[in-house]
Amino acid sequence: MFYVYLLRSIKYPNKTYTGCTINLKERFADHNQGKSFHTAKYKPWQLEAYFVFREKPKAIDFEKYLKSGSGRVFAKKHF
Repeated sequence: MFYVYLLRSIKYPNKTYTGCTINLKERFADHNQGKSFHTAKYKPWQLEAYFVFREKPKAIDFEKYLKSGSGRVFAKKHF
């Protein structure tokens, strides 16, 4: 299974991060331990939402959508 996830910084609530992984629990822990360059300075993070896909291409396409302008508007409105 492939997970697309949305994180929100607890210290900086206006900071969000969208990612894709096959191991959500481990990847979430990595973000909160500062192991990701892109998210280390805004930790700790909370998990806002995640989506599960059977096929990697669909997960990657959805992640790209959420990172697009219209995808950010969608995520902000719903999450």
